Amino acid sequence: MANLPDIPDDSALARLFEDERAQGEAAWFSLPGGATLYDAGEPSDHLYFVRAGRLGAFRGEEGQEKQFLGVIRPGEPAGEMALVAGVPHSGHVVALRDSEIFSLPRDVFFEACESDPAVMTELARLMILRSRQAATKASVGEPSVYGFIGVGEPTPIRPLVDRIAREIGKLGYMVTVLGVEAQHAPTEWFSDVEREYDFVLYAAETPELGWRQVVSRQVDRLFRVGRGDFPPPPGGVLTGNDPLQAQNLADLILVQKRDCIRPTGSEAWMDAAQPARLFHLRRDNSEDFKRIARTLAGQSVGLVLSGGGARAYAHVGAIRALRERGVPIDFVAGVSMGAVIAAGVAMGWDGPEMDHRIQDAFVNTSPLDDIAIPILAMTLGIKVRERLATHFGDVEISDLWLPFFCVSTNLTKGAYQVHRRGLLRDALRASISLPGVMPPAIDHNDVLVDGAVLKNFPADVLRVYHIGPIVGVDVTRGRSITADDVARPASVWRWIFSGQWRKGPPIVSLLMRAATVSSWRDHVAARDATDVLVAPEVTGVEIRDWDAYSPAVADGYQAMIEALDKLKRPVTELRRRRGRRDPAPAGVAVR
Repeated sequence: MANLPDIPDDSALARLFEDERAQGEAAWFSLPGGATLYDAGEPSDHLYFVRAGRLGAFRGEEGQEKQFLGVIRPGEPAGEMALVAGVPHSGHVVALRDSEIFSLPRDVFFEACESDPAVMTELARLMILRSRQAATKASVGEPSVYGFIGVGEPTPIRPLVDRIAREIGKLGYMVTVLGVEAQHAPTEWFSDVEREYDFVLYAAETPELGWRQVVSRQVDRLFRVGRGDFPPPPGGVLTGNDPLQAQNLADLILVQKRDCIRPTGSEAWMDAAQPARLFHLRRDNSEDFKRIARTLAGQSVGLVLSGGGARAYAHVGAIRALRERGVPIDFVAGVSMGAVIAAGVAMGWDGPEMDHRIQDAFVNTSPLDDIAIPILAMTLGIKVRERLATHFGDVEISDLWLPFFCVSTNLTKGAYQVHRRGLLRDALRASISLPGVMPPAIDHNDVLVDGAVLKNFPADVLRVYHIGPIVGVDVTRGRSITADDVARPASVWRWIFSGQWRKGPPIVSLLMRAATVSSWRDHVAARDATDVLVAPEVTGVEIRDWDAYSPAVADGYQAMIEALDKLKRPVTELRRRRGRRDPAPAGVAVR
């Protein structure tokens, strides 16, 4: 029996495949692209090895989007940890393309280990290496073969992909671009190319129907490329039966005109392509090409901003520090006030515009002084709604320059809700609707309130969409409320005439802090999902003190500068995968 690719002939695993009983009990079988190898919860009664093709590993709680854990390539095992531990599988593994699998029953594997202990030793070494890579947040099993196919009104695909490849090359990787000339190459040729380079990019023009089909079944992740200044082609969805589409591994790039100020009409493309992610690309904007290159190479930077009332002003200072240090921001997400500031980044606001708009909307006059009879809430919420409309207009989330989402809490369904589409100001209105302080937002029949109630720091949600480094700013981790903050005013009349009433009564602090208290489990999830976790010292800023803009911004700026100064390498390099030209770490064999 032939050995698996990439396994040395003299290794214990290679001897395992030559074992007489293993040959009699094992099985080779084909797994079509999109087919499931095993689901979470199924018994781990076989050890699998990939002979050809590629598998994708996923994990996710019921009702939530699956997190893509990585690619399992030829010569690598699948299901080994559950098999050795004797527990059901914790993940979900599917074929990303047509694959050939070697399957070995559990009892046969352990008998082979008894006769040749080196088999278990070699497998244990692999499991430890994978665990260490996961613990240190190093890149492991990430996509390296990408496809770009034109859809809709034709636009030249190969020149765009060539530019992306050049940017990947500048990051220190070996990359090649293949077009329709490779359509009739044998499977072994594709495998050889993919082993030779760090990244392989396949480009298929819109009219190249046969080659487009080959590309869609040959890659780890697929990008459909359309013209943003044209509507999607008529006839409904563009997805077909692509295995990658079913696993949320198909994205959309909309090429915008050179003079485009703001994309429009992207919602129609979202309906047609149903992408996992949407990127806008301006032909004359080198930063857009660099962003996509970083995304492919796992070096794009995601930014997550927590809620926290007036203390969220610290996010403005943190963003200022990132920009001063040249740290790119490629994905943004936030909750409550953090969502508002993150949306400003996605809108393309620079530092002065961010300052002006946040101060105009929240600082110059209180957004929460339209006091109401507390039937649904203590305020009418009219001022907040009007200010969101003033500063965000009718912009759709899909028309933002950067990938963005915010989170609200769906009281009807008892779960957090991720807003990645729809009118931006409506999503922000839901995310910022603190229960008891502002009336809830209504989405059809669902009642939505502040996302901080269930998910105040959605770094783990961003990790589903983004494999690069994540910078998180959490303004709720420190000492946030004291007895002085909730003391009853000595004189109600003095409290009114002094203007303190514009902040809202002390109950507002109670409600806001109660909604933004994170559990220990949330802290652990945030720590695990972020690469740089910043907690500004904003204890001097009361959670409802909307005038305290400058001190909060200064605290955020200082905290981010200190965090960046502690790093031993640039943020973009924190999850850097090793390239073929990089020296191997000590003690790690190169196969």
